[in-house]
Amino acid sequence: MRRGGRVGPGAGGGPAARGRAIETVPWAERAGALAGAALLVNATSLGMTGQPALDLPLDDLPAEATVNDIVYAPLETPLLAAARRRGCRTVDGLGMLLHQGRPGFHAWFGVDPAVDEDLRRAVAGDLLSAG
Repeated sequence: MRRGGRVGPGAGGGPAARGRAIETVPWAERAGALAGAALLVNATSLGMTGQPALDLPLDDLPAEATVNDIVYAPLETPLLAAARRRGCRTVDGLGMLLHQGRPGFHAWFGVDPAVDEDLRRAVAGDLLSAG
């Protein structure tokens, strides 16, 4: 949520964005901007181990919204925990980590790992045991 005006319809380029506008708001107005939101994405390091939590009250976020946090350490960030308490669908950052890791794994080992539930479970177990 940066200062500024409107970003035109179709911003982000995906099919879901077509015909919709994305509006930016001043940081001081962030909580009220969640009213009616269908999706909230934290693409910062806030909430990551060693970083402060994202300061974003979810009081106005609809329970039907999906909340995605790209942070994967910890898997359950304060943002995701708060969203889950509101009844929101949550998506942790592990998928981003796994899919970003594929090209590097291929470059180093010449193998394209399948990003599936088995890999997710194995990496999640490692992350959880690391604390």
